[in-house]
Amino acid sequence: MTDKHSGGIPPSSRTLSCRDKNLDLSKPVVMGILNTTPDSFSDGGKFISTDAALARVSEMAGQGASIIDIGGESTRPGSDPVSVEEEISRTFPILTRAIDTYPELLFSIDTTKYEVAKKALSAGVHIINDVSGLKKEPRFAGLCVDTGAAYVCMHSQGDPKTMQNNPTYKNVVENVLSELMTTKLELNKHGVDNIIMDPGIGFGKTTEHNLSLIANLPHFLQLNCPLMIGASRKSLIGKLLNGRAVDDRLAGTIALHYHCLMQGALILRVHDVQEAADSIDIFNAIQAEINRTP
Repeated sequence: MTDKHSGGIPPSSRTLSCRDKNLDLSKPVVMGILNTTPDSFSDGGKFISTDAALARVSEMAGQGASIIDIGGESTRPGSDPVSVEEEISRTFPILTRAIDTYPELLFSIDTTKYEVAKKALSAGVHIINDVSGLKKEPRFAGLCVDTGAAYVCMHSQGDPKTMQNNPTYKNVVENVLSELMTTKLELNKHGVDNIIMDPGIGFGKTTEHNLSLIANLPHFLQLNCPLMIGASRKSLIGKLLNGRAVDDRLAGTIALHYHCLMQGALILRVHDVQEAADSIDIFNAIQAEINRTP
């Protein structure tokens, strides 16, 4: 039987290879979000200058982030795509300076474009975070093999522009799990084994779909990959809290993510790093007491 508090992976496999670094997943970790976009739903426009972005990386590092996830194209519902050139111009200057300045951190590039990921990897990025789950760019598999980068395989239905128009599933848990398993097998076939799985909260899902995925998260442990959850400040939380504004969804985010920790999630992708790190510290202390030998 799978131990959900191990994240579904055995003790011997709780270190994920990410190029020249190893990600220790013996305990849950925080991935801090850095959007270098003018239109992201929560922090759009705040970190578009290199200096502001570097200051934010420094802040998140001090608050306990293990990974910094940098994106140059908004994937909020209804967002428009940007060109390869624009996405690179938003992310590459920050990545080159941040990776040199903070060698203790791991960095991921949040993109669905091959050229963007390749450029980011040339700067030293350790992880490709692909919200399309290999659908838009199957060449990511070869890129990971060639560089040793880890891969975040997220489930989504449709493009950000239209994904929330009418998302439909026969059984959302079974359908998402099946698609992720199929993609994992495809990645394995190409030689990619350093995979993180993300069920994609809010990406082509209704409130009911999202709640079903979260309530049944232990089913995803059979993927035998670390699970990442990214529900930070999302509309799901706003709807559950009767229309709460984006900036007032912190408590809801912590509550939802803590439930996911209890169900086996090992990576929390968040805007509010300090609060997520604090919740993980509390979780770890309670788990240590539960597991203490009498």
